[in-house]
Amino acid sequence: MKKILVLSFISVGYFLNAQSLSNSPYATYGIGDVKYDNTIETTSMGGISTAYISDFSSNFNFANPANNSNFELTSIKLEATNENNYFKTDYNNSKSTKHSTYLSNITLAFPISSKIKMGLLYQPYSSKSYDIVHRELQKNGDTYFNRFKGDGTLNTAQVALSYKVSNEFAVGVRANLYFGNLYDINEFTTSSSELINGFETKNKIKNLNFTLGTSYQNVNTSTDRKFTLGATATFGNTSEMTTNYTNSTYYLLAGTGDVKNNQTIIDTKNKNSKNLLPLQASVGAGYGSENHWFLSAQVDYKKGETVTYFGNPFEFQDSYRISAGGWYLPNYNNFRSYFSRVVYRYGAFYEKGNLQIAGTNINKMGVSVGVMLPFKSSNITRMSGLELGLEVGKRGTTKNNLINQNFVNLRVGFNFADKWFRKSLYN
Repeated sequence: MKKILVLSFISVGYFLNAQSLSNSPYATYGIGDVKYDNTIETTSMGGISTAYISDFSSNFNFANPANNSNFELTSIKLEATNENNYFKTDYNNSKSTKHSTYLSNITLAFPISSKIKMGLLYQPYSSKSYDIVHRELQKNGDTYFNRFKGDGTLNTAQVALSYKVSNEFAVGVRANLYFGNLYDINEFTTSSSELINGFETKNKIKNLNFTLGTSYQNVNTSTDRKFTLGATATFGNTSEMTTNYTNSTYYLLAGTGDVKNNQTIIDTKNKNSKNLLPLQASVGAGYGSENHWFLSAQVDYKKGETVTYFGNPFEFQDSYRISAGGWYLPNYNNFRSYFSRVVYRYGAFYEKGNLQIAGTNINKMGVSVGVMLPFKSSNITRMSGLELGLEVGKRGTTKNNLINQNFVNLRVGFNFADKWFRKSLYN
């Protein structure tokens, strides 16, 4: 049984690395469209995680590795995401739609002792998957064509450890490994030319950094009310991004797709970059009633950085995100009413984005809901079940001929929690 589970974890991780993800045209910049955090539990509550300590013994918090004081069971999670993006721009009154479904998260977590908990996670962090053609009619009757295309996925594998210092205070650390290949190409041609001029960028990325977390929770045992504080910081980047630029001319034969014929190299460059992923920090606070309800708010900050885009420096702005959300459990002891034992989640967020194009910030906002449908045999100490989440929102704007993106993201996952491996860990 143990060998089967480990092999499943590895094989699903390989599938995550190979899959193609849908995303926004804004993914053309930098490392693409950032997907993390994709966990249903977090996204269904607007993204709150920094001051969120689950009341249940089956949920491991990777976002803040300190928040796992109540985690007691071995837990395996498999989650998938269905993205539905609807784009609109005032430029030529254009509209388009893009959909994709992909495996978004796999985790394995287990307690090492009553104070030390450990978790392993593998999921896509960011992706590029766009193909945009811009046509412009010239006064002489000629038409200019610009094609922007990109693909690739940047994945993350994480190892998290949590240590319970006291009944109220805990600390945690998470090691984050990012790896993958990202590809961009900008092609230009005219209606009177057979040749295409292509500027190609290939990025091979390996990056390691660390996240430190801390949390404080005070529980009033007479009222079951609790107050939680949390904070995280991500730093210590050890980046290796190898970028290869190729400027060339070629032509494409009909029926050969993107296969280049008679390619003539004009120029090639190689560059190694550091500090690919910037400093990040988060603080949050929460208040709730034990095993009944919880509310939290948090602020995330990400430092801006400068990256190379088609051979030229592109500056990302400092960004922040404000999130609020929580959950509600009507009555976990009511076994006569199934829906009284369902965990209901809700949240909202606003993100001041790190992209600024034509003097306009590309911001993002949304609302989310979700449910945890427990398996029939589940109880409060062994909460396993089906996770469902829905996120609706918008990104960008139609001002300055930019693109407004409306999105509807559906998420489904399974959380299997039990006392697996417990005997072997202690013996």
